[in-house]
Order: sequence, then structure tokens, then C-alpha cells
Amino acid sequence: MDNKLKKSLKFSVSIAVITFVLAAIFSVISNSVMSGVVWGIGLVIVLVIVFTGVVFDMLGIAATAASEPPFHAMAAEKIPGSKEAIIIVRNADRFASFCNDVIGDISGIVSGTASAVVVIQIANTLGHSDGSSVQITLSVILTSIVAALTVGGKAVGKFLAINSSTKIIFFAARVIAWIEANLKIKILSAATKNTRKSR
Repeated sequence: MDNKLKKSLKFSVSIAVITFVLAAIFSVISNSVMSGVVWGIGLVIVLVIVFTGVVFDMLGIAATAASEPPFHAMAAEKIPGSKEAIIIVRNADRFASFCNDVIGDISGIVSGTASAVVVIQIANTLGHSDGSSVQITLSVILTSIVAALTVGGKAVGKFLAINSSTKIIFFAARVIAWIEANLKIKILSAATKNTRKSR
């Protein structure tokens, strides 16, 4: 089997496992939080989840649209975040896969589940039982709103990602650099190894 194909399959399997674990964790957390709050706060949580998906989708696209030279110039001046930005761009396929496919898709699934919980909470508040026409109508309306915000938000995100890729990736890189320096969480450690091997 070709070496590149082996690496691709290995990465695909690891991403699938990570997605499974994160989806389970996020689903449990969201359901636990949603069950203990009023529907108004639940609706805000749904919007936050949708916004998270939109932002990560934008980051993934920006990584594939960005180029290295601007960050090399920053690295020469030892600007914080420039090295992380280079790593992101060099590993754009993996970074985009994680942002778009893992976080983006999980956000879509979790927002759908959370929306269903909000619908039930609103229906109960209005005194309507499960399966009532009011609950069905609420479900259709809320699902449509979430879908519209997701698609519309990603459309705007794509435009920004393509036209401001350098600024977006540099901002993300600075956030990652801060997290790695202050919280000691090595977000780009695996990517760093791959980058060093490819030099």
C-alpha cells in the first residue's frame, strides 16, 4: 500500500475516533446543561453552538486559502503566533478537516439536538403535550431558523475566510500560542512533528 495512502487512512481513522469521542462528550454536556435551564437560556445556548460551527468552518477555509510568505516575514521579526500560523498553513488539510468536519459537523448535530430540547421546553411552558400541533409547529420554525443561521453564517464566513485569510489565521495562531504558553495544552504538537519531518 502506498505510504501516502497509509497516512491518509491513519489520519481518517484518528479523526473518526476523535469525532466520536467529542460528539459524545458535547452531546452529554449540552443535554445536561439544557435540561437544567429555562427555554430562553436554552435558545441562547443553541445560538452559541451554531456560532461556534460557523467560526470553525471559517477557520478551516481560511487555512486552505492562506499562504506562508506573510507569516515568514512575521516570524523573522519574532512576532508571537507567526510560527503557529506557519504550522497551520503547512498542515491546512488536517487543520481544515478538524475545523470543518469535526467541530463543524458536531456543532450541527448538537445544535439540532439542543433545538429539540428547547422546543419541548417551550411546549411544556405553553401547556401543550408531546406530539401536539403547537410543538410540531415550534419544531419546524426553530429548525428552519437554526438552518438559516447556519447556512447564512457559513456563507459570510466563507467570504471573510477567502478575503481575509491571513488576518484570520494569524488571530487563530495567536490564540493557540497563548493557550500553549499559558495553559500548557499542546494543540499543534502533532502538526509540529509532521512539519519538522517534511523539512
